[in-house]
Amino acid sequence: MKSSLLIAQDSSIPLNAVVTNSDSTTVVVQENNIDFLKSAVEETLKTGDTAQTAWKLLTLTDAYSHHANYAKAYETIWRALSLTDNYDNQVLRSYIYRRLGALYSYNKRQKEALKYLQMSLDIMKNLVDRGVMPRASLANNYYTFSYTYRGLNQAKLARKYLDSSYIYYSDTSDKLALPFYKFEESYVLREEGKNEEALQTLKDIEPWFKENYPSYLVLIYAYFAEIYKKLGELEKTIDYYKKAIEISDKYQSHIDFTPFIYEKIAENYHLLNNDTEAFRNLNKAKALNAKFFDGRSENNISLMEIKNEYRLQKELQEEVIRQQRLEKLEQQDKISMLQRIILIGSLIFIIIIGYIYVKHIRSKHLAEKQMIRKTKALEMQKTKELLETKNKELAASTLQLVEKDEFLKKLKTELRGEDGTIKVAEINRVLKSISVGSNNNWEEFKLRFTDVNKNFYKKLNSTYPNLSQTDQKICALIKLNLTSKDMARLLGISTKSVHTTRHRLRKKMGLQRSDNLEELIASL
Repeated sequence: MKSSLLIAQDSSIPLNAVVTNSDSTTVVVQENNIDFLKSAVEETLKTGDTAQTAWKLLTLTDAYSHHANYAKAYETIWRALSLTDNYDNQVLRSYIYRRLGALYSYNKRQKEALKYLQMSLDIMKNLVDRGVMPRASLANNYYTFSYTYRGLNQAKLARKYLDSSYIYYSDTSDKLALPFYKFEESYVLREEGKNEEALQTLKDIEPWFKENYPSYLVLIYAYFAEIYKKLGELEKTIDYYKKAIEISDKYQSHIDFTPFIYEKIAENYHLLNNDTEAFRNLNKAKALNAKFFDGRSENNISLMEIKNEYRLQKELQEEVIRQQRLEKLEQQDKISMLQRIILIGSLIFIIIIGYIYVKHIRSKHLAEKQMIRKTKALEMQKTKELLETKNKELAASTLQLVEKDEFLKKLKTELRGEDGTIKVAEINRVLKSISVGSNNNWEEFKLRFTDVNKNFYKKLNSTYPNLSQTDQKICALIKLNLTSKDMARLLGISTKSVHTTRHRLRKKMGLQRSDNLEELIASL
């Protein structure tokens, strides 16, 4: 006997629920009344209210899916999506993507289902980040993932997204959807082997669904039956499956689910060795499968894809736009790359030119400095040589003056010591002229010395202002490297007097015994 998974074809927006859209417009869903919903859609189209029309198309999609008319549900949801192209309502678009993902999951199109569910979640996350929607809005998105993974029989992922739903759902005071979350939890607990906990969870939420959403009991009772099957209570299993069928017939709800329920009833009758009832229920399942579930066959899915011209055209347009954007970006990248190359080339060229120019200026400056240093050194050498020459000349002249004075002194001595007819008055005159000549010789020496050593006396007087005339004369003669004897002859004093004067001069200059008087004066 064929074994089928029990898959709930419920909606993330339960029928009969009161839904508030982003424009604060309340939409009351009339359970399973397709004609009413179609009329409501036509009425809102006449008023030009795009948002209201899209919301009503969304509820009409749910009604079609609960009647197993997936082709119509699929067509209607895409019609709702087309209305939002020129209407910027991201909340509405998020809801449409979420329902579209659920529809794809019914047809086992897992890739497409998860794609649209993720698109819905991404939009809602963006709205929450911007403060347009509260954090609790994300709860329903994660809830849809949870029941989608339940339909795909992936309990671990169903648990993961259900836990996320609880996290965000805790932020809201409106607990309307909590029983639906608990229903999903019962499935996860059952798959985790916690049958008693799953059974108790269903018992806890059964009264609430009886009072508020009795049509949802189709799923509640079917899952009661699944748990009793695991517990080995086959009679209770069949009873709860029959209750699910009764609710579906009464409310004309989840009729797409009934073929699976009949299959399960047949399976359990077979286990009880009641093959007559098993065969009868299996035939019902096959008949209903042919009636309802051909919408999930490969042929019908292809038909639905062909009918969906909007989706194909939309994807084609988006692909063309993507290609155009890609080409534009590539062109911009090429232009940017060329601009960068030109900019880098220009910078390198400027740097090279600047480096060459700076190097040239530096070389020129260095050459000029070297030339100035050489010129200055040459001038200093010439000045030094000229100074030495003049000092030598001055020294020679000084010696000549000394010899002249010695001659005159000798002459004076001889005149004083001789007897003869020379008159005393004449001798006195000669002696007087000799004394004057000695003083004139010194003045002449001073003038010539100052001419050669222009700043000597200036530096000497500024450094040692307390020197006498005799001290200055001794300093000038030391500058010419004259001996003490020559100094005595020039100044007309004894050598001892010269030594005494030098000793006194060292004291006035504050020199120590180790200091060299000649080197000090030579530096002035």
